[in-house]
Amino acid sequence: MVEWTELFALRTPPLEILVRGTVTYLALFAMLRFLLKRESGTTGVTDLLVIVLIADAAQNAMAGQYTTITDGVLLVAVIIGWSFLLDFIAYYFPAAARIIRPRPLLLIRDGQIIERNMRRELVTEAELRSLLREQGIDNLTRVREARMEPDGQISVITQVDGQIGRPARKRRRSST
Repeated sequence: MVEWTELFALRTPPLEILVRGTVTYLALFAMLRFLLKRESGTTGVTDLLVIVLIADAAQNAMAGQYTTITDGVLLVAVIIGWSFLLDFIAYYFPAAARIIRPRPLLLIRDGQIIERNMRRELVTEAELRSLLREQGIDNLTRVREARMEPDGQISVITQVDGQIGRPARKRRRSST
């Protein structure tokens, strides 16, 4: 027989769940943001963090490590709430966005690799060249700029007509 009132009763004080969820989220966010920086791939650090924490919180609620489903659902709500709040803050407060989200990092300028930035993100030249080949670029001299974006992807702006700098403008012939 299912004890419905026991199944949905709140066993852990909501404030404790709020504090546990908050401390866990913010501690992991800080570690991932400031220690690991970025990873190549399409999933951002905060997305990955939310997925992992929700999976763990939901697993605990389903497996019975929390005594009720309500405890687990409340923890998942806290985790999603922090993710939304950080995205909200980053959107409306540009100064905070610099802390919450990394800026795009220049890796190549005018065909020259910027070694300091490569070391900072622990990207090897072989990895960079591989990512460029995936975008159809076989020669660094064709690259005007390559940046590592906040999600770890590499965006590339190529040279136009082999010239460095701004694209060459075509001149119109006068009709006189």
